[in-house]
Amino acid sequence: MSATFASPFGPLSLRDDGARLTALVWGEGGAEATPLQAEGLRQLAAFFERRLTRFDLPLDWGTGLHEKVRRAMAAIPLGETRRYGEIAADVGAPAQAVGQACGANPLPILIPCHRVLGAKGLGGFSAPGGVETKVALLRFEGAAGLLI
Repeated sequence: MSATFASPFGPLSLRDDGARLTALVWGEGGAEATPLQAEGLRQLAAFFERRLTRFDLPLDWGTGLHEKVRRAMAAIPLGETRRYGEIAADVGAPAQAVGQACGANPLPILIPCHRVLGAKGLGGFSAPGGVETKVALLRFEGAAGLLI
């Protein structure tokens, strides 16, 4: 099995450190999947087939503020969004720091940073296609009515 999944948004690859997933990469992986990567790819396939709404995988949450922000993002239900400011209030940090932590998320989709919006707009997204991919993911999840 290849360590790459052909998603509706292009190829996605997973990396792990043997104990937890450490990165989701937009592009081909090209290697045989480890057992953990295989499970992650299986869950991604189920997600894109609309059979899974929440991932159950060991993830690298980071530390400090990054961990708090990633866990807050992971708690956003499918089809819903939050604002940077709402997460900032939850984790006790400035909205700008939350935005930077979202942008540094190494596990997009698995930790749904695309569900976090700016105060007056969409905010950014680090995947290929940028904000257009963010909007497409939100539409896929049924959050299109929440974009405005």
